[in-house]
Amino acid sequence: MKNCYLIGGSGFIGRHLAQLLSGTQRRLTVVGRKPVCDPPLPEGVNYLSGNYGDDEILDAICGDADEIVLLAYSTVPKTSFDDPVLDIMTNLPAAVKLFEKASHSRVGKLVFVSSGGTVYGNPSALPIAEDHHTTPISPYGITKLAIEKYAAMFHQTAGLPVICVRPGNAYGEGQRPFSGQGFIATAMASIVQGKEVVLFGATGTVRDYLHVSELAEGVLAVLDHGRVGEAYNIGSGRGYSNRDILDCIAPMAAAAGLDMVVNVLPPRLFDVQVNILDCAKMERETGWRAVGDLKEGLQKTWDWFLSARGGNTP
Repeated sequence: MKNCYLIGGSGFIGRHLAQLLSGTQRRLTVVGRKPVCDPPLPEGVNYLSGNYGDDEILDAICGDADEIVLLAYSTVPKTSFDDPVLDIMTNLPAAVKLFEKASHSRVGKLVFVSSGGTVYGNPSALPIAEDHHTTPISPYGITKLAIEKYAAMFHQTAGLPVICVRPGNAYGEGQRPFSGQGFIATAMASIVQGKEVVLFGATGTVRDYLHVSELAEGVLAVLDHGRVGEAYNIGSGRGYSNRDILDCIAPMAAAAGLDMVVNVLPPRLFDVQVNILDCAKMERETGWRAVGDLKEGLQKTWDWFLSARGGNTP
C-alpha cells in the first residue's frame, strides 16, 4: 500500500480529492496549516498540521512518501495583484524546498496542481494545448509558472518524478464565495444573500468550467497513469461566458423565489478574456476525460448554496 501525502488537502479541491483518494489502496495523510482539520477528514485519513515549507514537516513528508500531491497555495489571482511580492514569498520558496527535498527521497511521483486558467495568458489559438506559449498576465499565473519551471529543473537535473497538472475553473459544492476566485460560487452566494452579481463587461470572460469531482478524478488519473516530466490540462474543453452561467442559474433562482440583480462594470485589463483547454493529451495518456453536464453540475451546486444560505460570507 502506497503512502500518499496530500498537501493542502483541507481546502475546496483538496477535500474532494481526499475523499476520492481515501477509497483507493493508499495510506493517505493530509497536510494543512490548521491545528485541526475542519470539516473532518474521511475515516482512516491521517492529518499532519504545519507549514509544509518547514524543515520538520518536509522531513516527515519525504521520509516515507511514495506519492505527493501539492495543492497548497496561499493566494488567488485577485490578491496576487494587491501584493505581487507576497504572492511570490508565500508560495514559491516552500515549493522549491519540497522539490529539492523530494529529489533525494523515495518519492515515486509528485503531482503539482498548477493553473490552466492563468499560466497561458491570452491565447493565440483555441482550445489551448499544453505546448501553447505561457505568457501569464497576473502575478498568480507567473508564480504558478515559476513553480512549474523549478519542477522541470529538478526533474531534469535531479530526477524528480514530477508531473504538473493545469486545471480549468473548478466549481461545486463547498466552494467558498467572495474570495476573489470562483465566479460561480460568488454569483450563487450573491443571489441567495440578496446581493448584486458583478459582471466585468457585457458578457464577462469565457472560462473552461469543471465540476470539482471531475477535477479530483483527473488528478487521480494523473497520479495513476501520468508520465513524469509532463504537463496535463484538466478541463472540459468547452467555454462558457459569465453571462452563459448566469443564464443557467436564472431559472433556478426564479424557482426559489429569488431575484438576480446584475451590475455590469467595464472589463478589467488583467482578466484573460477567453480560456478553453485542449485535454486530448490527458485523455490519450491517462484515459480521463470530462463527461459531466454543466447544467447538472450547476444544479447540484445551486442546491448546496441554497441549503447553506449562500455558504460562507466574506
